[in-house]
Amino acid sequence: MPKYPAEPFRIKAVEPIRLTTAAERRAIMEAGGNNMFNIPAEKVYIDLLTDSGTGAMSDNQWAGLQIGDESYAGCRNWFHFEKTIKDLTGLQCVIPTHQGRVAENLLFGAIARGKLIINNNHFDTTRANILAHGGEPVDMVIDEGRDPETLYPFKGNIDLARLKEALANQRDKIALVMLTLTNNSGGGQPVSMANIRAARQLTAQYGVPLFFDACRFAENAYFIKLREPGYADRPVLEIAHEMFSSVDGCTMSAKKDGLVNIGGFLALNDAALAEKVKTELIRTEGFLTYGGLAGRDLEAVARGLEEVLDDDYLAYRIGQIKYLGDLLTENGVPILQPPGGHAIYLNATLFAAHIPADQFPGQSIAVNLYLQSGIRATEVGSFMFRRVDPQTGAIHSPYMELVRLAVPRRVYTETHLRYVAESVIELYQQRAKLRGLRIVANGESPLRHFIARLEFV
Repeated sequence: MPKYPAEPFRIKAVEPIRLTTAAERRAIMEAGGNNMFNIPAEKVYIDLLTDSGTGAMSDNQWAGLQIGDESYAGCRNWFHFEKTIKDLTGLQCVIPTHQGRVAENLLFGAIARGKLIINNNHFDTTRANILAHGGEPVDMVIDEGRDPETLYPFKGNIDLARLKEALANQRDKIALVMLTLTNNSGGGQPVSMANIRAARQLTAQYGVPLFFDACRFAENAYFIKLREPGYADRPVLEIAHEMFSSVDGCTMSAKKDGLVNIGGFLALNDAALAEKVKTELIRTEGFLTYGGLAGRDLEAVARGLEEVLDDDYLAYRIGQIKYLGDLLTENGVPILQPPGGHAIYLNATLFAAHIPADQFPGQSIAVNLYLQSGIRATEVGSFMFRRVDPQTGAIHSPYMELVRLAVPRRVYTETHLRYVAESVIELYQQRAKLRGLRIVANGESPLRHFIARLEFV
């Protein structure tokens, strides 16, 4: 068998891409205030900004769009969507949303005020939605998950000792516990089945709901198959069923492991909470059987959730990310180890060791990678997460400085990834020339990495 599985699909349609000149990229970056979100997509050669909504749909999904029923209430695609999610998760109340952050907003709007939300690691919009609704996000990833260099198979695991202590001492303040699968802020690292089960035991003991942020549940299930004893011969669908059997609910952006460009949902078993959320859904998003989506989108999500659990697809998907990681590691580029499920994370602390955290080393790497090679990546470090407490003046810094190279699903070939690797290696060899950045506008927003403007120090 080959070291890296080949694509389990053939290409039927192509989209032209063009590499801009260095002069064009300098002008684009200056106009965009050195913020990767301000670059026009057509001016990007290889786009690794995010894996969210950027994948390629299958012929089966495109065929599904043709049978979209755009009735306002009770369209036939809703029933396929609902059944698929119930069959997958076992959760009985399914609430459609146009993307995952809406599911987060609905959930936390109903439960977060004055409460703690515990997670292995909250990602940016999850954290922002909790804060916006008066809650407090608390991260409890294991110590191994805070070390980018250690080789540990399940670095996304939640710290069970800390979780037990919090549940024992602050039970009345905790609204729910959530596990992000895979752990995006921590490098796309998986959570083990044993950790999921143990977290379930603790939360059940104290009467606290356990939820998944299930954006990349299929990739997490495949890591369990690869790395956890007793699962090697189990189909991924069966592993996913076992994972979901431990939770009371989940949020999901289907733009990841739903293999679609738009869509999401909230699923849960608490009927009273579901009724409260449904009222808000109708007020803000749409009726209960479409939730801000067209009927054709509901159909594409249903079909994507079925396709993503194919073992051959997941072997290719995880293998593709490992291929990129291995190319970088073999050439001395420091990355978060081991490679995660949807992205390679450059270790900016080592890559740009001469740039202090308050000058955003990860953002400098991302900006210069675009200037050099037309590749767009995302900083996941001090630019995204470093904050000053307005009451105390204390500085809250992330424990890792990373640059995420998020690979869209079923989009780029091995040659594209080799171009990425060669470009990153070249930049690493010239790393002494990198300079830090400072924020010059929109730096106070909790989601400043989307809108802030920066300049070189």
